Amino acid sequence: MAFPLFDSVRLSFFKSGSFLSRDFVGFNNYIQLFLEKQNSNRFWSAFRNTWYFFFIHMTVQNILGILFAVLLMEKDLKGSGIYRTIIFIPATLAVLVTGYLWKLILNPQWGALSFFLKTIGLGQFSQPWLGDARYALSTVSLVSAWQWVGMPTMMFLAGLQNISDDMYETAEIAGANNWQTFWFITLPLLRPVIGIVTILTFVGNFNAFDVVFAMENVNGAPLYSTDIMGTLFYRVGIAGQHPVSIPDPGMGSAIATTTFILLALGSALVLRFTSESSERKSIR
Repeated sequence: MAFPLFDSVRLSFFKSGSFLSRDFVGFNNYIQLFLEKQNSNRFWSAFRNTWYFFFIHMTVQNILGILFAVLLMEKDLKGSGIYRTIIFIPATLAVLVTGYLWKLILNPQWGALSFFLKTIGLGQFSQPWLGDARYALSTVSLVSAWQWVGMPTMMFLAGLQNISDDMYETAEIAGANNWQTFWFITLPLLRPVIGIVTILTFVGNFNAFDVVFAMENVNGAPLYSTDIMGTLFYRVGIAGQHPVSIPDPGMGSAIATTTFILLALGSALVLRFTSESSERKSIR
């Protein structure tokens, strides 16, 4: 794994004329990526879209994951095993299959969602969710969050099972209500798990490709509104961009290296924050 990683960094300093012909260009690929108007517009657009993609996952997928985990921990809940299976099943499906199915469901002409809205008299709310630049990225993000919500749910559930019942009993004796117990006991003790889930979500979202490919295309349609770092890298470094469609491995490697640096810095910051929080708790 190390060799292709460092070789990709090395390749970002070369300009490829053919498969075997490569000319050393120094930081020229990075200069073109950040300063040349066409390249920089596409890069910064994909960069913003990826952060929005990550934001949707953090606010929808992981909040629902904590909520589902807390509900599944309820002692009086019957059929918890069935609920766990239902929540986790989407994560076992192939992303391409899930994306294609949701593309059919969201079709504004004959899709199941449009049919349901018309049936209950809300046909005016039927929209071309994947064809309108205003809704496309949010729709793709929500579908992705729906599919993967089972992963953080299981991780949070494992974290909750490691919290001693004595702490909850003490809080109950002290007169704490359910919200106070969650806010002052459950959430702080789940912080290390939240840190790991955040890192996995962050890395996964900045490497995402297949869900956009399945529901839209590698050009990030419509109007590049769903273009993220993964599709940008594929289009530039592997498939080639329209209209010439000639791959540029050097520029693609520059995009990949920039993404890697961003992921390394973001992961290090999250780990530092969560480890410091854990150390402060142990000292107390």
